[in-house]
Amino acid sequence: MQQQLLKGKRIAILATDGFEQVELTEPKKALEKAGAIVDVVSLKAGQIQGMNHDKAGDKVKVDKTLEQVNAREYDNLVLPGGVSNPDQLRMDEQAVAFVKAFFDQDKTVAAICHGPWTLIEARVVKGRKMTSWPSLKTDLKNAGATWIDDEVVDDRGLITSRKPEDIPAFNRTMIEEFSRAGQMKVAS
Repeated sequence: MQQQLLKGKRIAILATDGFEQVELTEPKKALEKAGAIVDVVSLKAGQIQGMNHDKAGDKVKVDKTLEQVNAREYDNLVLPGGVSNPDQLRMDEQAVAFVKAFFDQDKTVAAICHGPWTLIEARVVKGRKMTSWPSLKTDLKNAGATWIDDEVVDDRGLITSRKPEDIPAFNRTMIEEFSRAGQMKVAS
């Protein structure tokens, strides 16, 4: 039944060169298995280079560039980690605006590992409970978040995880929350 949980949902995965490979490929597979249509959105067309920690991994096909998309076209957003990937994204005004638009539209967002760096730049972490790769703990606290050392933290439409080993819990929580996103808004 999980195959249909996200049927009809469109999900954007925002990444660029230097993304941690499994933090993009495993969530993408899980989302597609749950029925979602998933686009890899990037700063450039063609392919982006994945990493297996500090070694080059596989390249992944970019489905759309930032110039070709608008957050209104998507139900949810995923931000994989890797060190170079979010560092480049947070320096790109269009990428930061794309991320912020999901929060402005009250859409559920999931970020893993170093992915929250882009969230800090978008100024959307203040008052949130979050987790991340441990080296982002001080950055998140300085930006007003409460950092928690758990495999996954789900706080009001923001799902965060620490590292590749947390991907199974990250994927489960992400799919559950993405499937509910939009349904609870009517209840308030």
